[in-house]
Amino acid sequence: MNIFDYMQNYDYEQLVFCQDENSGLKAIICIHDTTLGPALGGTRMWPYKTEEEAIIDVLRLGRGMTYKNAAAGLNIGGGKAVIIGDPREHKSEELFRAFGRYIQGLNGRYITAEDVGTTVADMDMIHLETDYVTGVSPAFGSSGNPSPVTAYGVYRGMKAAAKLAYGSDSLSGRVVAVQGVGNVAYNLCRHLHEEGAHLIVTDINQENVNRAVNDFGAKAVGVNDIFGVECDIFSPCALGAIINDDTIPLLKAKVIAGAANNQLKEEKHGDMIHEMGLIYAPDYVINAGGVINVADELQGYNRERALKKVETIYDTILKVYEVAERDGMPSYKAADRMAEERIASVGKSRNTFLQNGKTVYHR
Repeated sequence: MNIFDYMQNYDYEQLVFCQDENSGLKAIICIHDTTLGPALGGTRMWPYKTEEEAIIDVLRLGRGMTYKNAAAGLNIGGGKAVIIGDPREHKSEELFRAFGRYIQGLNGRYITAEDVGTTVADMDMIHLETDYVTGVSPAFGSSGNPSPVTAYGVYRGMKAAAKLAYGSDSLSGRVVAVQGVGNVAYNLCRHLHEEGAHLIVTDINQENVNRAVNDFGAKAVGVNDIFGVECDIFSPCALGAIINDDTIPLLKAKVIAGAANNQLKEEKHGDMIHEMGLIYAPDYVINAGGVINVADELQGYNRERALKKVETIYDTILKVYEVAERDGMPSYKAADRMAEERIASVGKSRNTFLQNGKTVYHR
């Protein structure tokens, strides 16, 4: 791939390659857009097969964070980082501290957090070298594990989607099919169970399934059977690209609302479910609770304040559908437009301008 052409086409600001021979660190930091503020996005650790695969992933993820943060109403931009390595084998204090020094060198343009393959403990090690990290241990005045807050945001967004589909946001008596019952989805199931929803679950990890069955009275089905079950809401909380040519014809739910990232395999699949009349809660809008939570740390973490902000995901989902109705487009496109309009509006007011004969701002 021609990296500069790609960056120019999608308006990326910066791509930083980091290596440390002593620790074996190979990392890439992507800063996509800082119009709304410094770029915030997690660090993913993954055994990428090639360097190109890692570059493509960090570029895609970084741009996605711009849209997620903008749609969530946060005053932060979008970025992401990846560390090339197996998180089961290649973690060390030396590696994360070396990475932390690279983050520090960006002087606040990029703020990191945990992501796939990294943990609160890893963020604590990064924190030894930089303050530009969120999601560290509560002992440092931080929020800790973001999974419960992410789940709460998905729950709030699901209620809004139910209101659009059924005229009421009550989930009592609704049948919700949850694909994947990891940390976020388990907490989502807890909220749903407490409201009186009926749960159907599946996961490639049988222990996760057993926990949901035992704790919430969920019904377990096979991993390939979850798509076709009779339900009111289908909640993808595992892999991306799960809404595709093969699964769409099987769906019996009227609502798709879940925690997974990149749920649509291709844009055409968002068009397909729109034409079918399904209510789709765009993934990066409904699952923004985690980033809203860690973003609160930037002003001194207050859990009550963070949760109140996460609750507004309900209103954001409703707003997405207002834009969709206004512009006659599917919800996934409406979410993008809503984020782009906010960035453009703020960008206009922050463009270079002259005041008293001198430049007072330039990105």
